[in-house]
Amino acid sequence: MTTATALTPLVEVPAGRFRMGSTEFYPDEGPVRDVEVDAFAVEQHPVTNAQFARFVAETGYLTVAERELDPADFPGADPAVLVPGGLVFTPTRGPVDLADWTRWWRWQAGASWRHPGGPGTGVDGRGDHPVVLVAFDDALAYARWAGRDLPTEAEFEYAARGGTDGARYAWGDEPRPDGRLMANTWQGRFPYANTGAGGWVGTSPVGSFPANGYGLADMIGNVWEWTTTFYLTGDARHAHDGACCAPSSDDLGPAARASIAPGERQPRKALKGGSHLCAPEYCLRYRPAARSAQSVDSATTHIGFRCVVRPAAPAMPAGAADLLAG
Repeated sequence: MTTATALTPLVEVPAGRFRMGSTEFYPDEGPVRDVEVDAFAVEQHPVTNAQFARFVAETGYLTVAERELDPADFPGADPAVLVPGGLVFTPTRGPVDLADWTRWWRWQAGASWRHPGGPGTGVDGRGDHPVVLVAFDDALAYARWAGRDLPTEAEFEYAARGGTDGARYAWGDEPRPDGRLMANTWQGRFPYANTGAGGWVGTSPVGSFPANGYGLADMIGNVWEWTTTFYLTGDARHAHDGACCAPSSDDLGPAARASIAPGERQPRKALKGGSHLCAPEYCLRYRPAARSAQSVDSATTHIGFRCVVRPAAPAMPAGAADLLAG
């Protein structure tokens, strides 16, 4: 890989109050409500293949997609098919029922961040592309190694807006201001004809499209990004807005339990930002308010992440603990 592997530079985002959510598009984005966000710093672009490779080289970390599967976690499944792998996007030959996502997603044995399309594929020459096939715990492990954290949903949306408040897109209300393509999203007819965004079919090198008002790249499009926020809707979601210290996926508190989809076993986190697979006729989610539910153990070819750093809490003055205790 040719890309430098230093940690991504951080961009300071000021504290503020903004209108989170939308009622214009998908029901799970509402209601619109005022949310306050403390100041924090966010990585200028998603974590790249080269950066993740450095993390793996220094730690020996094995991602979720590379680990052996426990048959006890998949009752009724044929043990012969319980092999490491992930979900890989595969274009269809022509128009299909857009209500059936299984038409373009397939489980691929051997798919991982090293081999996004499965055996025989790789990331050589793509060190500056965002890493994909990373589950939530993989992203969290990298963040902790880097001395950083993952953003909450509120932090991500606030940063993605780039200083705008209430605009449909990160850059304003028009999808293509002056005809300019602003993000790596699907170009053509989904899921079978993609002419490429700026010449890129699939992921693109980070920073290939215009940065937002805070100077952040790819907050919209390219890859969906993990947040620490459990995927909730309605009043339950509102109650957890802004919670910065969300528990990890193995902490099955009330929010985690409420996020589990019927018939499933794993909690779901809220993804933000949309990806190169977002198309107006199917997934108009390349907007700051948009969100998507994803099981924490899922690894796919359109999900990545970036990290944040929050100011350290001020140290408690000497003697204060005794005063509080007394």
